[in-house]
Amino acid sequence: MEPTTGAQGGTGDMKLEVVALGVADVDRAKAFYQNLGWRLDADITRGDDFRVVQLTPPESDCSIWIGKGITPAKPGSMDSLLLAVYDIEAARKDLVARGVEVSEVFHRAEDNSVVSGRDPEGRSYASFASFKDPDGNGWLLQEIRTRLPGREWDTTRTPAVDVATLAELLHETEGYHGHYEQTHAEHHWWDWYAPYLSARQQGNSPKESAAAADRYMDEVKHVPPR
Repeated sequence: MEPTTGAQGGTGDMKLEVVALGVADVDRAKAFYQNLGWRLDADITRGDDFRVVQLTPPESDCSIWIGKGITPAKPGSMDSLLLAVYDIEAARKDLVARGVEVSEVFHRAEDNSVVSGRDPEGRSYASFASFKDPDGNGWLLQEIRTRLPGREWDTTRTPAVDVATLAELLHETEGYHGHYEQTHAEHHWWDWYAPYLSARQQGNSPKESAAAADRYMDEVKHVPPR
């Protein structure tokens, strides 16, 4: 869907974590979603009247629950649950290969009528395909290649480091730690490595990072000089 306003101030982190679906046959639904390649996070049963199965779509931060005694929703009552995909054609092809009955790709004209095929301008948020689970709960694939302004939260998450870069960084850390090791009492090497690596990943120079690690060992770990 298109945004209408920018992000507003909130009360802190509040992330949508799980959506509960009504299903008639838990094992059948579980097998269906696992066949889609969704991760099985949990399958917990307590007595005859409670069971919760949690599954998560690939790369999604939000999961689904199916089971017994977890929701008053009737089987098949959920509709237009949206799955964002980068390539609508590739996503549809993958589902079809898994034996899922998926609609043809479609987009909407300016009068909101449904038109067959991908959006001719290739716009994000404009191309769709749909499918249902065995109970009739409806899913909608929506192609999103570039999110519109205001559609992503600011994050302080550190970007992933590739293996080669990480190896070089560990080698560098070893070198600077060697000097500290020669001048200070016995300690756990990982206690010094952690603040050094953290400082480097935040953009500090090797010397600045070594100084940060030294301070940590002095102020937190209380490691005395030799």
